[in-house]
Amino acid sequence: MAITKYLGTETEYGIAVIGRPDFNPVLASSLVVNAYAADGRPRARWDYEEENPLRDARGFTQPGAHEPPPEEDIGLANSILANGARFYVDHAHPEYSSPECSNPRDAVVWDKAGERILEVAAARAAELLPGGPGRIVITKNNTDGKGAAYGMHENFILDRTVPFGEVVRQLTPFFVTRQVMVGAGRIGNEFELPHVGYQIAQRSDFFEVEVGLETTLKRPIVNTRDEPHADPDRFRRLHVIIGDANMSEVCTFLKLGATALVLAMIEDGFLPDPPTIAEPVKALHAVSHDLTCARPVALKDGRTATPTEVQWHYFEHAKKYCEQIDGAPAWGPAVLATWERVLVALEDDPMTLNGVVDWVTKYAIMRRYRERDGLDWTADKLKLIDVQYHDVRQDRGLFNRLVAGGRVERLVGEDEVRHAMTHPPEDTRAYFRGRCLQKYRDQVAAAGWDSIIFDVGRDTLQRVPMMDPGRGGRDTTEALIDRCDTAAELLEELQR
Repeated sequence: MAITKYLGTETEYGIAVIGRPDFNPVLASSLVVNAYAADGRPRARWDYEEENPLRDARGFTQPGAHEPPPEEDIGLANSILANGARFYVDHAHPEYSSPECSNPRDAVVWDKAGERILEVAAARAAELLPGGPGRIVITKNNTDGKGAAYGMHENFILDRTVPFGEVVRQLTPFFVTRQVMVGAGRIGNEFELPHVGYQIAQRSDFFEVEVGLETTLKRPIVNTRDEPHADPDRFRRLHVIIGDANMSEVCTFLKLGATALVLAMIEDGFLPDPPTIAEPVKALHAVSHDLTCARPVALKDGRTATPTEVQWHYFEHAKKYCEQIDGAPAWGPAVLATWERVLVALEDDPMTLNGVVDWVTKYAIMRRYRERDGLDWTADKLKLIDVQYHDVRQDRGLFNRLVAGGRVERLVGEDEVRHAMTHPPEDTRAYFRGRCLQKYRDQVAAAGWDSIIFDVGRDTLQRVPMMDPGRGGRDTTEALIDRCDTAAELLEELQR
């Protein structure tokens, strides 16, 4: 039986300091991260001890010993938030890694909470800029339009016993074609193709290989990083780097939910042979460049299939899976309903998904400007819209203004999102992490995904392991934390 698909997102946000083009992005990102948590109290450092990004899921470790970052890099610009998330600087970008969630809807809530946290953090940091107050703009996108890309990654817990080769075989066609449903859209392309003025996905052009460990160079469709952040004998964490950062809650829900269902089917051996794509990297680019979503890709067996036909293959089996398997996730039918609705619309007329799917919604805005002003895709005004769509400010970002006008479909309430800024999910280990940081912050020396380290004045620091993402929720730890006034009392209770 497939294990629970605990999941979450990691988003590197774009950052710009308006009027100061030479301002160091690392410094600006550090200001943003620091400003959000600057209350004068001691801050726990991130625990890197169990991390090794060079461990490969194919059964080996890449050459080069993994050295933890120097102390100055893991303190001020690396925060652990009370909602269970990690907020830090990565590759000159502020990055928000959501807490572990047990279902895709919760993942949408805590992913959206990240946008609100970045909005608040940027406003605070703008007051602290050297030389006087300024304006910092944060965007939830994936490319600066000048040849650079930054990531949005998804994480899913898998059963360690599933052969990784089977994961690759089944996921590759799914990832190549998933973008037609959940791409964020962008102007231009990375190949100087004159006929591709706008495309479906922001990240697709930056991928070069089918399988690999890299995340910033020679990006692979299936990433092989084997860093479970949990018991390595039981769990594997699938680190997905192929997706776009979505403003649309529907896209985030579908992206995470459909992928989690496919992974559950892989674990249960429910999927037949996939429609194997002959040249996945070329197909990935071609699918992103085709706004009709109808151009077929070549399969290895000599046939062809459109992106939606490939997705229908996975959908139909996911539907049977949810109907026939007793342990199928309770949230499966909601994901299936969204998945089917989007596929039907894509085959009928993709433009009917305006207000639902990011790449269509953004395209509709740009098309109106092009028709009204006779603009070419290279026009500066359209490039500005491309960025402004992803601005996280609720009063300025184009997507958020559409939300305010009731022109975008939402899945979660704003009250839920605001609550998630300061509270962790209640049914994963994120609850224990978040509550400990709230109540015992002065005594938390460090924390990571799979442990919390306390300093309670003993000769050595005390590590509390959290090796199962599903253990440590409210039902088992709330009363314990409530009755322990200090971390020392908590440790005594845990040892008993």
